[in-house]
Amino acid sequence: MSKRSAACPVAPPANEPSQDGIWPLVAREVADDLAVDALLRDRAGKPPFDELQRVREAGLPALLMPPGPTQGGTDLRTACAVIREIAAADSSIGELLGRHYALSWSARFFGTPERAAALEHRAAEEQWLWGGDIGVPGTEADSGTETGPELTLTPTSGGYLLNGRRAFAAGVAVADRLVLGAVCTETGESLVVLVDPAHPGVTADPSHDRLGQRLTGAGSIGFEGVPVSSPDQVLGAVPRDEHDVSPFAALAPLALRLALVHVGLGIAEGALAEARDFSRAAPRTWPPSGPDSGTYEGLPDGDPYLLLAYGELVAAAHTAAAVVEPATEALARGLVAGRELGVEERADIAVLVAAAEAVTSRSAMRITTRILELTDGADALADGPGFDRFWRNARVLTAQGSPTHRLRDIGDHFLNGTHPPLTLHV
Repeated sequence: MSKRSAACPVAPPANEPSQDGIWPLVAREVADDLAVDALLRDRAGKPPFDELQRVREAGLPALLMPPGPTQGGTDLRTACAVIREIAAADSSIGELLGRHYALSWSARFFGTPERAAALEHRAAEEQWLWGGDIGVPGTEADSGTETGPELTLTPTSGGYLLNGRRAFAAGVAVADRLVLGAVCTETGESLVVLVDPAHPGVTADPSHDRLGQRLTGAGSIGFEGVPVSSPDQVLGAVPRDEHDVSPFAALAPLALRLALVHVGLGIAEGALAEARDFSRAAPRTWPPSGPDSGTYEGLPDGDPYLLLAYGELVAAAHTAAAVVEPATEALARGLVAGRELGVEERADIAVLVAAAEAVTSRSAMRITTRILELTDGADALADGPGFDRFWRNARVLTAQGSPTHRLRDIGDHFLNGTHPPLTLHV
């Protein structure tokens, strides 16, 4: 399996980071390492313990840290560049890292800055991988029906007991800490809590044989009488009324959505890079034809129609990257603004993220599907080049959100000036 070539990017790179560009270099080394056996690991579908050890050894879990004099991390732009680089080599690990970065800010979104700083310092020192989901089930926005909470908190003399079960798209059995939204059985209050999955009352049930994103550690986790007793374990409360959610806290789902956008863009770029190497080395399977057939003779592949196809796909990757960049910039500024962020600014960020999702999801599916055709990947044998994994990963990733809903929000904002809802649901 050839490594992704850093010398020939297929889309413009994200903004260059601070700290002399050290983190992109580290990420590129990790990505090159992951790319060597990415296909074999995808086919094996084992929990990603070894992969996460490689990521920890590189120090990547502690990369994204809020600004402060004692923090050693960097900003969102750099974190997103790292997610994209890793995802190009192994999109499952890219998704795990993206979700981790978004959830690592949970204490900052819902708690006090002082408590968040202490928690983040410990997480960085111990290289925690964060998993979970801050969403609290309630009224389904589209159906108007009520759903009971999957997770409940029963008050005790020393805090709460957490009970229930929830499905997760990533992090089952591999996360070091879980951030969860749960409902108090007495007050009905929605709380965001932090749980150590090593407690004996926590049981993980990983999913096997997924269509794609097989190494994210997807599955479900059960909680039976798990104590939430330390004050540090309750990160904060979630208002029931969306109008009471602060614009800053409402960045939490946008941070996760943007992280997944970079995973999707990484999938498209990784697929293009590997297909390019394959097409350079593989002989043409059909004779050239047409009046301009001799124009490209002597090139690795001189078929003008193949060149046209790759030109269209590279243009699609450039287009997606161009839409993703302003969304990343805007969200990075929103995180720096913190609690000073206004409703209008948050609405603008939401629209930019929605546009990035819609464009990237369509580009990723178009690119990975077309590459299957260009490389004969759809009919490849079990021990073939494995380009099907890019399509499978893109399909599973993009199925987690609906571009239709995102486009509707964009249109409503453009025509009517309506703000996307201040919600914590992804």
